[in-house]
Amino acid sequence: MGTLRHTAFEDLQALLAGVLLVSLGVTVMGKAGLVTGGVTGLCLLLHYLTGLPFSWIFFTLSVPFYALAIQRLGWTFTLKTFGAVLLFSLAASWLPRLLALERVDTLYAAVMGGILIGVGLLMLFRHQCSLGGFSIVALWLQERFGWRAGLVQLVIDFLILALSYRVLATTAWAASLLATAVLNLTLAVNHRPGRYLAH
Repeated sequence: MGTLRHTAFEDLQALLAGVLLVSLGVTVMGKAGLVTGGVTGLCLLLHYLTGLPFSWIFFTLSVPFYALAIQRLGWTFTLKTFGAVLLFSLAASWLPRLLALERVDTLYAAVMGGILIGVGLLMLFRHQCSLGGFSIVALWLQERFGWRAGLVQLVIDFLILALSYRVLATTAWAASLLATAVLNLTLAVNHRPGRYLAH
């Protein structure tokens, strides 16, 4: 029995829904002053340090990873990812105008932000897409060596969070670790090698 492929409509729906979930998760975490790992975490840190728009930083830092995506995961994956990154950059810049959060509990932001981002990324992964950055590396390693993308991303994320220790308050840093664990556990449990492939 052959593999059932997603239709173009299904891909588009998943891309839009995944991007919106991730952008909401990032907004919730950002309101609480938290960061996550990967390029998103680096962008939040740079946003806190420089005041530059998160969306601009995110789009710029994602560009170098496209060469790996083209070479290892193919043009279809790369073009979908480019579209997702562009949509995410737009959603991240528009969301503050559409949603005004007065206060978000730190623990809630860590858990719910991690879940929202994890589920959003999971939708993108299952439709041969990502939000660029280190997720491209994680997906390639999963397909090449069978390493779980969520666990690979977890290691990368904790390394990045280690760099943020001097930037964040201790409570925010600990909550950011929790958010990263929740995010990557969501991916590791639900995105196993052999079930879904990146191309």
